[in-house]
Amino acid sequence: MKACESDDPARLPDAASLETVLAGLDPASADADLVPALTAAFPGFAFGIAPIGDDYWRDTRSVLRPNGTRLGELRPWMSAELAKENGDVTAVWKRLKETDLQITEWRGTSAFVSAPTGPGVADYVQIALGREIEWRAGPIVNPNYRPFGEEELLDPSWPRTDQLPGSDRLAGPVYRLLGRAGGAVIHVRSFLDRCGRIEREKREAKRPELERRVIRESGPGGTRETPFLNAVPDYFDFVPRELRFFQDWEESSASPQRVFAHWALDIRDYTHKGAREVGFIPRPLQPPKERLLMTPKASVHLLMDRIEAVDHEIGLPFGWFFLMTHGHWVDPDVGHAIAEGVKAQRVRLPDPDARVLLRWADRSYGF
Repeated sequence: MKACESDDPARLPDAASLETVLAGLDPASADADLVPALTAAFPGFAFGIAPIGDDYWRDTRSVLRPNGTRLGELRPWMSAELAKENGDVTAVWKRLKETDLQITEWRGTSAFVSAPTGPGVADYVQIALGREIEWRAGPIVNPNYRPFGEEELLDPSWPRTDQLPGSDRLAGPVYRLLGRAGGAVIHVRSFLDRCGRIEREKREAKRPELERRVIRESGPGGTRETPFLNAVPDYFDFVPRELRFFQDWEESSASPQRVFAHWALDIRDYTHKGAREVGFIPRPLQPPKERLLMTPKASVHLLMDRIEAVDHEIGLPFGWFFLMTHGHWVDPDVGHAIAEGVKAQRVRLPDPDARVLLRWADRSYGF
């Protein structure tokens, strides 16, 4: 992908404009038309799309006759049926299971669209999308299972266990922005600046309290008091893991490749109980087939062979390290073992990677 190239400042994608583009896609050709439509709406950006294989279901369902006539949205329609029976769940179930009414369901998978905005490791935009298809999910009620409460009629979950045939496909695919806690559309560098700023503000807000806090240690010689900030002198220099992830990428052998070619960022940015929560969870686009776990008999030389195989499989130098920070695909104990081997000069890594790994081992982070 090329960085944005234009004599005029490029207009960054915004949610309202993106929704207009997505609404204009024809479902029959939406997959093929998505990137060209985005490029036409936002000239100068080289967009690329990366599907993520996670499934989700929207809570929007319709009631359908076999001939395709829609009777309405499931929840209000079913609420009216319950009212007819004075809230008697069993009576509604018995009546509806003898009908040929069906329910529809929107099922989706996530996709991330990215485009570079400059040469820096964090110079890109990311757009979180859902690719959704509407299906005929099944009968209006489960004829073999009597519901025990209203919610089982209003929000049935039982059809979701079935793999639906192509003949039950009703509409789509359609693309829409995913409401990922304020992170549907981000400029990554700006988002990282936000992460750092909010973390600094949180810590600065605690300064008066921390300046008064002392750590008391009791021993044979009496009680010793140490000011908290003397014990933790770098408290206000803390770097969030999100910033460290990108710093480590930039300073390692991974830097010639773009982050968005290998990772999607599951963004969060919301306020809970008056506190701002901002950050991301990185999600690998091409995870290895097997996890690399630490075992008692694994020598550091064997681990070096294994991480080299991981890097080759995913096509990214030092890629094993970032899989390790993710916390699932590579055991952090593998990183600590290799770091000890590097310090003891039993194994070698490229100098930039060794510096990054040893810095991580000294103050590890993970997602």
